[in-house]
Amino acid sequence: MKTILILVLILILNPAWKNSEHPAGYQVGDFVADFSLKNIDGKFVSLSDYKEAKGFIIAFTCNTCPFAILYEQRIIDLHKKYSSKGYPVIAINPNDPTIQPGDSFENMQRRAKDKNYPFPYLADVTQETTRAYGATNTPHLYILKKIDGKYKVSYIGTIDNNPKEPQGATRHYIDEAMDQILTGKEVKEPETKAVGCSIKWKPA
Repeated sequence: MKTILILVLILILNPAWKNSEHPAGYQVGDFVADFSLKNIDGKFVSLSDYKEAKGFIIAFTCNTCPFAILYEQRIIDLHKKYSSKGYPVIAINPNDPTIQPGDSFENMQRRAKDKNYPFPYLADVTQETTRAYGATNTPHLYILKKIDGKYKVSYIGTIDNNPKEPQGATRHYIDEAMDQILTGKEVKEPETKAVGCSIKWKPA
């Protein structure tokens, strides 16, 4: 009984512990709300800005996580492959820079310039969009499909099954899901486990 009371007190009083437990967020099949987040060029970006988009590949990623760095070129390649088919990448940095200074807005600008990002790289300063999506890791990807003017979640998870070596991947989950979406089929495996670093949340 004493042990249970201690655990309950930890849940109530320890804000860091609470921040490690993230709200469920959007599920596959949910329609998402639009957002307005600051891009590295200082302008604000929303889904509604993309009038011709058929959907999006939303990538919660950052400058500092080793997994995000390993997947960086693959995210760039996804944009190059699918933006012309109506599914551009929008990258969002969810980390609090006071916890992870390497993810400051200035460092985001440097990273995007150094790597020549072909997509927006947005700062989720309030972390409200990250919480709405339910992202837990960097990277964490979502495919949205436009239906009747709204965007529906079709896939949540990781890019492939080999973070370290792209050539060694035997499953390419985003590509598989996109192939099915583009041919009008249901996504056979709509959810996989995101592999990466935990998001750095603002102190409660």
